[in-house]
Amino acid sequence: MQSIRPITITQQFTQHAEGSVLIQIGNTKVLCNASVLNRVPRFLQNGPKGWVTAEYSMLPRATHERTDREVMKGKPSGRTLEIQRLIGRTLRAAVDLSGIKDYSIHIDCDVIQADGGTRTAAITGGCIALYDALEWMVQHKKIKKNPFKGWIAATSVGMVQGEPKLDLDYQLDSQADVDMNIVMNEQGELIEIQGTAEQKPFEQNHLIEMLTLARQGIMEQLIPEQKSLYS
Repeated sequence: MQSIRPITITQQFTQHAEGSVLIQIGNTKVLCNASVLNRVPRFLQNGPKGWVTAEYSMLPRATHERTDREVMKGKPSGRTLEIQRLIGRTLRAAVDLSGIKDYSIHIDCDVIQADGGTRTAAITGGCIALYDALEWMVQHKKIKKNPFKGWIAATSVGMVQGEPKLDLDYQLDSQADVDMNIVMNEQGELIEIQGTAEQKPFEQNHLIEMLTLARQGIMEQLIPEQKSLYS
């Protein structure tokens, strides 16, 4: 049976953020800080809901060779924009936004070390930071009750040499014919599927195999790991 790489989660990793988590899955390490802001985007002003959004960045030496900070290039790359929209979009599914009216929670996901699965680790760790920020809001009487709807986690799967593989590290990802990222809630319902045939098209039965593997990893390892922090 395949499994997610070893998982280590450290809460309250930084001092100032309302929710702060360092998540390590295999050799991938992502710092997720959740900040509570007393404002909402313009399109939500005077409306009934709050907001959850995210930013994502990869630190210069997160990979084998140094990469320039994107601020030096003047704007985020298309990859960065796509990933941070994914993180924000999926984590909004974890919250009843009407329960944080007039507030935003901004989740910053910074990749300290990359070895595959950075966006899925950011979602899994970001959900914990989000929950902790919501608990902070309750404790500090910003809201009356926690509007958290349920745990959300994500993992990668792929087809490597004709075989489905779970939680791809960089080496496996570089060899994959198919690369997918799967996001699910704690009921096992799908929130998002990102899948690409990197080398050659894949068949429907391969899709089912990859979804089954992802569900096992999320439901049997990642979400229980999240829940164990509060048991």
